[in-house]
Amino acid sequence: MKYLTSNEIRDLFIKFWESKGAKHLESFSLVPDDPSLLFTIAGMVPLKPYYLGIKEPEYPRVVTSQKCVRTNDIENVGRTARHHTFFEMLGNFSWGSYFKHEAITWAWEFLTQVIELDPSRLYATIYKDDEEAYNVWHNDVGLPDDKIFRFGQDENYWFMGETGPCGPCSEIYYDRGEKYSCGKSTCGVGCDCDRYMEIWNLVFTQFDRQKDGSLPLLPHKNIDTGMGLERLTSVIQNVDTDYETDLFTPLIKLTCDKAGITYGADAKNDMAARVIADHVRAVAFMLADGVLPSNDGPGYVLRRLLRRAVRFGKLLGFEKNFLCEYLPVLIKIMGGTYKELITQRPVIENIINVEEEKFNNTLRQGTELFESECAKIKAANSDLIPGEIIFTLYDTFGFPPELTREMAEEQNLKIDEAGFKTCMENQRERARSSSKQKKSALAGDVYNEIENEFGKTQFTGYEKSNDYGKILALLNSEGRVEKISGNCEFEIVLDKTPFYAERGGEVGDTGIMKINGLVVKITNTIPHGNIITHLAKLENSGEINLNDLAECEVDNERRKAIRRNHTATHLLHEALGEILGRHVRQAGSLVSDEFLRFDFTHHSPVTDDEIAQAEKMINAQILANTELKIKEYTREEANNLGAKALFEEKYGEIVRVVEVPGFSMELCGGLHVERTGDIGAFKILREESIGSGTRRILACTGLTVIELLQKLFSLRNSMTALLSTDEENLQDKARSLVNELKAIKSEIQATKLKQVLENASKFLEHEDINGVAVQTGIFPDVKPDTLREIGDKARANAEASVVILASLNSEKACQLVIMANEKAVAKGIDAGKLVKEACVILGGKGGGRKNTAQGGGRDGDKLDLALKHIRKIINSVNE
Repeated sequence: MKYLTSNEIRDLFIKFWESKGAKHLESFSLVPDDPSLLFTIAGMVPLKPYYLGIKEPEYPRVVTSQKCVRTNDIENVGRTARHHTFFEMLGNFSWGSYFKHEAITWAWEFLTQVIELDPSRLYATIYKDDEEAYNVWHNDVGLPDDKIFRFGQDENYWFMGETGPCGPCSEIYYDRGEKYSCGKSTCGVGCDCDRYMEIWNLVFTQFDRQKDGSLPLLPHKNIDTGMGLERLTSVIQNVDTDYETDLFTPLIKLTCDKAGITYGADAKNDMAARVIADHVRAVAFMLADGVLPSNDGPGYVLRRLLRRAVRFGKLLGFEKNFLCEYLPVLIKIMGGTYKELITQRPVIENIINVEEEKFNNTLRQGTELFESECAKIKAANSDLIPGEIIFTLYDTFGFPPELTREMAEEQNLKIDEAGFKTCMENQRERARSSSKQKKSALAGDVYNEIENEFGKTQFTGYEKSNDYGKILALLNSEGRVEKISGNCEFEIVLDKTPFYAERGGEVGDTGIMKINGLVVKITNTIPHGNIITHLAKLENSGEINLNDLAECEVDNERRKAIRRNHTATHLLHEALGEILGRHVRQAGSLVSDEFLRFDFTHHSPVTDDEIAQAEKMINAQILANTELKIKEYTREEANNLGAKALFEEKYGEIVRVVEVPGFSMELCGGLHVERTGDIGAFKILREESIGSGTRRILACTGLTVIELLQKLFSLRNSMTALLSTDEENLQDKARSLVNELKAIKSEIQATKLKQVLENASKFLEHEDINGVAVQTGIFPDVKPDTLREIGDKARANAEASVVILASLNSEKACQLVIMANEKAVAKGIDAGKLVKEACVILGGKGGGRKNTAQGGGRDGDKLDLALKHIRKIINSVNE
């Protein structure tokens, strides 16, 4: 067996199957077009519609090296030899083109002749009743009986679901040698030890399982195979684990060099190095494919992996942000195959830095709380961390519960997962009760049926706003119906339509249809797969039937406004990239007739100057009145042209490119103006943060800008009249009035302070606690320095005295000052300790010296509880 790099193995696999007539498809996104999955977990996932018969494959034979992420066992990543989150799946696929004979013999040819594995070390497993597979292995390949193993349904049969395509499979194993054996007498193919390693699974989908369990044959016999690149590379490079292949070793070496450790010398350090290497790969590829950090879905997994990597870095002594240091190494390993790592590097670096910095700020505080709670639990002879603590670590400090579980295991403790789930459900219930959940009453499981029956809806709206279409389907809340009558809401599916269905952030068209003399109002247009449905409202009596002809009229004035905002969105995307940097990437959008909303990746607020630059740049393009070029290309051609692709969108092999010549070029299926001048004008209304590393801009175009300017001029005229000044002096006059008002407020505050200081004792409650005179006062919205002045005067008496002063503002935030005189300190009073413990209750922090301390917190509602705690501590102090 010759040594091959991972890149050589991948290339040899692809070229081999191309030589067998397969079309090489570039890796699909890690985010699948499948709502049942968070990530692409196997090479078959993007191709599932071909196995289900929903779509006809463009090519009967395909080969891929597919990016995959699996998240079902994250805690074991780094602990074992072969657990990974991100990995590559080499696969060859066929739909009615070749079957078992070719799949098996060609697999054998690749393994033994191309990459030159030792045939004597290879074994095959088959389904127990699959004589066809046995004959190919035994008679055609020449594998002896003692190297062919029969297993049952659990091991060697594949199902897509309870019903649907299924079939037997054949797995190929490689014997790594005696030194990897568990040593048991039963050790053999199928053993859980590391000696016999499964390297390739060949699935033969030939049956269509029915609800009654019967297995009629599919119209075509299909092939689906999967072989992990990491595992195959470890075999070819003759190393003990995947982490010792060239896919991981440069990343692990960087960790060891940074930490000053030797890989293999310490199990805990080795695990940390493996975790960082694995998670850096996953995080970088997720970000490159458009996944953004969030609190649920794929974004939650991304954030969890990033934070797990950061924490293991801390265990190795990494204090500053470090994850981005791995990107050049990862790009050197994999950038030649996956160009998105290079093109999206600014975005990847930007978001990693923001997320890492954010987590660093809370990691210390959360770890302090965790360690404090662990000490309490151990002192109480318990081994269970309460669910409330896990929830606080998650909700306040951003600790995924899985991370808390790992940290607990390191302390030989367990976590109350049921209690945590209760806290989470309580939070969800609060969220549900504070927001209205809207559900569609219309049926949602018939659209595939309609598409299979009639095929794709023809969209004519690029050229037309009026057209005719034949009614193919009618739906109401019960599902498909033959006719619609009377006042009601329903859905219409036509064979062709000029109505644009909402997608890519652009809202759907509205308008009317004229059917049998009836006027039907179209309130929205929505896509379902490849069909377009029209949400319709019939407001008078009459009847609509299948096969009726509908005259479609789009609300063209509304559509023109949408077109203006959509093209302006493209101009804004490009302008932000020019001004802020090429890390800017669209993270979402909404294009309506009234405004445009653009979400994008950026780490800091956009300044007023940058907003002005963007507006000037975009309006210059509008004044240039450039004619747009809109043309279809293959994906490869579009990529070569440099057209931007939006990662939340799914593209086919043929794509539509919208270009403003000399300025911007994007893949886009939406509606646009003919010339930039049609936009009229552009104005940014608001810029704000919507999450970590993500900003949002709200803007408008056309007549809306004119209306806005008219309102602003009207407001300006009203203000100049109100303040008796002109436009040039308006700002100075307003500033003068504000300063005058501040001066008056300060004077009032000073007068109140003077009264309080002169009569401090009258404003304070007095009590004796354990021989200490305790004076307490609560004031509305008083600054800490004022509280200290009151405290200085109040504590100036001969007896042991403690003064506790608090101020609450209108938002219930609390400022706290505690002062003690010398005699109180001599009795054991520590103002710093009192403030520190009280501020924990108030949801904040504080501290200071024994005689003077201050702090505050956001939970002013808990002030009474905090004061009781202070009195309790004072009462426990002995002379």
